[in-house]
Amino acid sequence: MESTPAVPVPSKPKIPDEPRRSAFISLRRLTPFIRPYRTQMVLMTLAALGATLVGVAVPLLTKNLIDGPIAHHDKAALWPLGGLVLLFGLVEAVLFWLRRWFLQRAALGIETDIRNAFYRHLQKLPVAFHDSWQSGQLVSRVSGDISSIRRFFGFALIFLVVNSATFLLVGGALVIIHPVMGLIIYAASVPLIVYGRVVDRRYHRQSRAAQDQAGDVATLVEESALGIRAIKAFGRQGLVFGRFDERARQLRSLELRKIRTLSELWAVFALQPQTVLSLCVLIGAYAVSTGVLSLGTLVAFLSLYLTLLWPIESMAWLMAQSQEANSAAERIWEVLDTVPAIADADTTRQACGERAGELVFENVSFHYPNSAKPIVSGFDLRIAPGETVALVGPTGCGKTTLTALVPRLYDPTAGRVLVDGVDIRELPLAELRRKVACAFEDPTLFSASVRENLTMGVPQATDEQLDEALAVAQAEFVHELPWGLDTRVGEQGLTLSGGQRQRVALARAVLGRPSILVLDDPLSALDIHTEGKVEEALHSVLRETTGLVVAHRPSTVLLADRVVLLSPAGPQGSTIAAVGTHQELLRTCAEYRDILSQTSDLVDAADEVDAEATEATDGELAEVTR
Repeated sequence: MESTPAVPVPSKPKIPDEPRRSAFISLRRLTPFIRPYRTQMVLMTLAALGATLVGVAVPLLTKNLIDGPIAHHDKAALWPLGGLVLLFGLVEAVLFWLRRWFLQRAALGIETDIRNAFYRHLQKLPVAFHDSWQSGQLVSRVSGDISSIRRFFGFALIFLVVNSATFLLVGGALVIIHPVMGLIIYAASVPLIVYGRVVDRRYHRQSRAAQDQAGDVATLVEESALGIRAIKAFGRQGLVFGRFDERARQLRSLELRKIRTLSELWAVFALQPQTVLSLCVLIGAYAVSTGVLSLGTLVAFLSLYLTLLWPIESMAWLMAQSQEANSAAERIWEVLDTVPAIADADTTRQACGERAGELVFENVSFHYPNSAKPIVSGFDLRIAPGETVALVGPTGCGKTTLTALVPRLYDPTAGRVLVDGVDIRELPLAELRRKVACAFEDPTLFSASVRENLTMGVPQATDEQLDEALAVAQAEFVHELPWGLDTRVGEQGLTLSGGQRQRVALARAVLGRPSILVLDDPLSALDIHTEGKVEEALHSVLRETTGLVVAHRPSTVLLADRVVLLSPAGPQGSTIAAVGTHQELLRTCAEYRDILSQTSDLVDAADEVDAEATEATDGELAEVTR
């Protein structure tokens, strides 16, 4: 298969030096995903807030117990207040249970919807996008980053709201109980908030760097898993592990940097409330000793303030989780904001005509993204319905590129491709890819059964159609697999040989009897005997469909009615050097003969075909004469 030019692949997107000015803008953009679960989110927040309020009420009851029944030795009055404390405890437990129940429904639903939208968008993005993105970066986004967002919406966001409300509510109560100590608590929170915002920015940068590095590590692991045969064959396990170890150590260093920042943040957020508590104890003890404050009031004040310790301390972790979720959302939106360069046409337009697969290239030029050099330029070709055309030319002249334009894996940078007189950019993608089927030299099979791989394009195919397609591709061997068509072929289909994978892929292409069949040297891994049988069967298929065949193998040219010779790729890209039948080009085109001289068996095969045709013609003439 002809290789495409190397496209610069960024190891990771550029990390912003500072968070965006509008805090958490990326998280706020996820509001459409939250909207279907807003009822559960509100109930979850109310349950958490209610549990907190119940917890706040207990110290107030304690004050009444101390200053009332205990201070006056009224044993009878202890029981109602004690029962009320027990009731509040049960209510708090029920509210905690409700919060967890609503959390599971809402947070997991949001996570599922974001992941589905992300994966659906990935399927819409063109091949050019996937050429320029590391697969591990995409995997880390769809797994780790979306999980970070789920943890934020299911826990951090709720308690940011609840803890803030708790601080305001309890702080207000403390000001009422003792204005001086209450105002000290509020005043002491100001430098803590300023410090938290400064450290938050640093944590955001560190979190983003660690997430991007995790994507790099995932890419390396995936490449090593897919290339394990080559790694073992060349004995390069040490080299590959060295690369992995280097990336993993970098990831560890970045994660440790995050931990140090979080530890510093948490230490300060833990120290500040304890310091304020000590100050309040000293002030309160003095007030009680002078008779300004009752003992019960002091106990209630300190008990209420103790309910603030965890909300204040946990704010460090909640802020860190928020920044981690925000950087994760930024990474998600980097993909979701990518507009597909190959957009689906308006499905309300009239479908293309009923002609059987005319294919026209009209002054087509193409260059790959990030490259100004064209691969092909000014390519004009009309393939009549039922005709088969072979593309021949030196390596790198754009044969595979031209085949990729037909199903719109890429769009031409100039000119247009028409199917049955309609520009393919005006056809709905589903209709276009129903009319066009492809088989490539390096076939892709999925970790699924043989049947699922075969029927990917024609899910409603019958057993008879499957048998016919398998016969064309000489792939009846699948019936001898342990579970026949239901046998799973493993990741990338590596439980099959290269030739077997090519035959299954070819059967998949011909299964739906498409109007246009694009073959990019799909028989390169077959032995001569099997190749001959496949080509013989393909002749019958190609008589009923339009064919565009990339010819690297000698005998593949003989499948075609016409041959298009492409010139070597120059500064202006490849162009058509000659068009004609195989015999015409052999007689008139020295460049074509030069290419074929490297594969003399093609010339021999052509001579055999000519000889057989001559004998048949002579026999027919003799029969007519008699």
